[in-house]
Amino acid sequence: MAVSWKRKDLLGLEELSKEEIELILETADSFREISLRPIKKVPTLRGKTVVLFFFEPSTRTRTSFELAAKRMSADLVNIQTNASSLLKGETLKDTAKNIEAMKVDIIVMRHSSSGAPHLLAKAVSPSIINAGDGSHEHPTQGLLDLFTIKEHKKRISGLNVSTIGDIMHSRVARSNIWGLTKLGANITVCGPATLIPPEIERLGVKITYDVKEAIEGADVINLLRIQLERQSQNLFPSLREYAMKFGLDSDKMKYAKKDVLIMHPGPINRGVEITPEVADGPYSVILEQVTNGIAVRMAVLYLVSGVKERKG
Repeated sequence: MAVSWKRKDLLGLEELSKEEIELILETADSFREISLRPIKKVPTLRGKTVVLFFFEPSTRTRTSFELAAKRMSADLVNIQTNASSLLKGETLKDTAKNIEAMKVDIIVMRHSSSGAPHLLAKAVSPSIINAGDGSHEHPTQGLLDLFTIKEHKKRISGLNVSTIGDIMHSRVARSNIWGLTKLGANITVCGPATLIPPEIERLGVKITYDVKEAIEGADVINLLRIQLERQSQNLFPSLREYAMKFGLDSDKMKYAKKDVLIMHPGPINRGVEITPEVADGPYSVILEQVTNGIAVRMAVLYLVSGVKERKG
C-alpha cells in the first residue's frame, strides 16, 4: 500500500483518510496470526514503554491493549487513577507531563471527558492513543468492527449497516459512522427518538425509528449497549419497553437477511438490546470482535510507535 503512517497519535477516525484506515486494517491482518502461535510473542516493540491511563472502568479494551503490548514485548505500566496524584489535586496535564518525564513512548488513554486525549496529544511528546473519550469517539473499537466486517464480507463498500440503540451517548457509534462512511458503507441508525441526535444525518446516515425497517436489508446489525445509568434521565419509559420495541430477538430476526452479521461492542445487557439466543446464535460475531481487537490494537501500537523494521 502506497500510504505510510505519519501521525504521532490515534485520536479518532474522523481525522483519518480512507487510505490510513485501510493501512491499519491491513497491518492488523498481518498481526493476527501471532495470537494463533503456541508462543504468542514477537520482539516488535522491545524497548518501548506503553502506559495504560484509564479514568473509566474497562475490561475488554484495557485487557486487549495490555495483551497487544505484551505480545509485542513492550514494557507495560498500568496507572490506577483512583490511586494517582490526580486525587491530590494534580491536573491531568501535570500528571501526563510527569509520565512523559519518565521517558515513556505511548500513552493509551480512556477518559470521561470528550477531547481529553486531544489535550494531552498537544501537551506531551509520547504518542497518545484514544481508548474512548466521553461520548466522542472510540477509534480502536471502530477499527476492530471494520476489521470483523471485512473479514466476513470481504468488503465494506456498498454494505448496508444498521446501528440500533443509544446513538446519542455512544462513542462507538460515532467512530463506526466515520469509519464505515469513509470506506463506502450505507448506514442506518435506529432507536428511540430521545436517543438519536437529529444532527446525525449531517454525517451521511439515515434515521429510522422502525426497528423492522432497520433490520430488513441490513448486511450488518450493530447493537449498542443501553447505558442503564441513562434510565434515571427518563429518556425511554422502561427497559422492558425498550427490549420489546428495539431489542433484537428471534422474532425480529425473521426480518433479517440469511447472512446478516450481528455485532455488539459489549458489555451486553442480555434481554435488553439482545436476547441470549441471538447473542450466542450462528449470526453473532461478538466474540470474534473481541479476538480481532487484539490484532487491531497491535497494529495501532506498531504504527504510532514509529517502528519501521518488520515484525519478527
